[in-house]
Amino acid sequence: MSLLTLSDLTLRIAGRTLLNQADLSVEPGRKVGLIGRNGAGKSTLLAAIAGDISPDGGEIRLSSRARMARVKQEAPADGASLIETVLSGDTERTALLAEAETATDPARIGEIHERLRAIGAESAPSRAASVLAGLGFSAEAQRRSVSDFSGGWRMRVSLATALFLEPDLLLLDEPTNHLDLEATLWLEGWLTRFAGAALIVSHDRGLLDSCVDAIAHLDRGKLTLTPGGYENFVRIRTEHMLQQARQAEKIAAQRAHMQSFVDRFRAKATKAKQAQARIKALEKLPVIEAVVEDTPTRFAFPEPEQLPPPMLTMNKVSVGYGGQPVLSNISLRLDMEDRIALLGANGNGKSTLAKLIAGRLEPLSGHMERNPRLKIGYFAQHQAEELVLNDTPVDHMSRALPKALPPVVRAQLARFGLDAERAETPVRDLSGGEKARLLLALATRDAPQMLILDEPTNHLDLDARDALVRALSDFEGAVLLISHDPHLVELVADRLWLVADGKVTPFEGDMAEYRSWLIEQSRSANRSAKQDDTPQQSRKDDRRDRAEARKAQAPLRKIIKDVEAKLAKLAAERATIEAKLADPALYTNGKTEDVTRLNTRMAAIGKTQAELEEAWLEAEAELESAQAADE
Repeated sequence: MSLLTLSDLTLRIAGRTLLNQADLSVEPGRKVGLIGRNGAGKSTLLAAIAGDISPDGGEIRLSSRARMARVKQEAPADGASLIETVLSGDTERTALLAEAETATDPARIGEIHERLRAIGAESAPSRAASVLAGLGFSAEAQRRSVSDFSGGWRMRVSLATALFLEPDLLLLDEPTNHLDLEATLWLEGWLTRFAGAALIVSHDRGLLDSCVDAIAHLDRGKLTLTPGGYENFVRIRTEHMLQQARQAEKIAAQRAHMQSFVDRFRAKATKAKQAQARIKALEKLPVIEAVVEDTPTRFAFPEPEQLPPPMLTMNKVSVGYGGQPVLSNISLRLDMEDRIALLGANGNGKSTLAKLIAGRLEPLSGHMERNPRLKIGYFAQHQAEELVLNDTPVDHMSRALPKALPPVVRAQLARFGLDAERAETPVRDLSGGEKARLLLALATRDAPQMLILDEPTNHLDLDARDALVRALSDFEGAVLLISHDPHLVELVADRLWLVADGKVTPFEGDMAEYRSWLIEQSRSANRSAKQDDTPQQSRKDDRRDRAEARKAQAPLRKIIKDVEAKLAKLAAERATIEAKLADPALYTNGKTEDVTRLNTRMAAIGKTQAELEEAWLEAEAELESAQAADE
């Protein structure tokens, strides 16, 4: 039985058709990731399901008595506390409690209390507090007024309200955009345990791989459902496109061969019957829809001037605001080959550290030294507020590069997918993703040796995120990354720094270990709250043992990560060579030495892959043994 059914659904906005007779069915308990390019109509579809807009055709059916919750686009801003705001989201509980205060009929009073027990009204405050805590709100913060928090934090309250309701159908539109990495990991775990159904618009690959049962792809007005997570969707779609292309080539060859026969013998009486048979056969050949591929998204960072190490050093530096330090005793060094991600909850000082390194803040104390030729490209989402809405990207880049000729200005914009049309579009008419591209273009206009990226992917679709990863892989300078996207962190960073408790310290391990560490930290906090009588020394010993275990396992994890990176590069090179060997032109130009060279390289790649796979298996086995010994 379907919980939500879309039948022949058509949606239009400003005369543009977003969905054209699209179909989709969501069963109870099923979680579906809704993906598509920016502007494809994903958010509009959620609005139609929620009843905010009416469809132009077709039908949207929600199972009778099913409860639906959606994160509101506007953040709450009244004087109620966070916990009160979340609890008030359950309108039935609120109404029953209010009625219980005034009801006089004994029978009705009994009905009210029976219903309150049925909906778990008594446990509601603890459930609401648990959700708020998972999204980063301390017990003290939960008692403060919503109006005390910024827009991003208030959006977390809206998300907490929707999650607290635990509806039959949950509609989420980019739920991780206002979350830090820690809250994102918590949300992934919550969604995995959630018993209801969910339709989730997201560009977060980690979320789409760990939390959904199927992917609904919105493309050219149609919805296509693929089982599994995003990785499985990419594999199936790629295989389908290749199969479709091969079938089209085969049919085209058959058609050409038959047409050639018809053209040669149509006029000959002795062959007329065979020619007519070929014409009928031509008419019966299936029409294979052409594979229409989207123009791939590409980013490219300018090549920086090389600098001798170190680019930047700090010795016992403190930084903060109004003379009050946020971070203290920072001692670090940055070189051109560094790829570092900052970990830690929002409010711990990650952005403060980024501003210090970027030169936007001065140290309160300590010594900081940078190479005088060092150029830093700094990207932060809040910079979008500084853009002039009536000006075009060309206007902004021309001001940033006052001495550059128009072709140079446009070339810098084109590096980030802002073509001639978008370059002349006023900023007010650009999408969030296009504004992010403009900010990346502005941040890198001087070919910086270091990129500081503070949440660069919030408004980028999946293709643009992949383009950013590829561009960062090719970039020859340093990268300092702040991101709630674990997938991006795993692919870009090779070192992790933890910003917490007013300090900046290296984290020994990868993202999987960090996730485990966060879970253990949460469990430890719960145990401490419940078992105050546990000897303090015992807890210290336990924490020390776990830290030592992580440190001991770090070299094995690094070996595994390095081998996986090498295997990925070899696989890419092998695919390139296979494509060249499959090209008929290679065998007709007389360059037999090219064929020999390519085959020789293929054999070498195969041998290296086998050796690396053996090393990977050994390291994995050793790591599993070490983990088992520590448990």
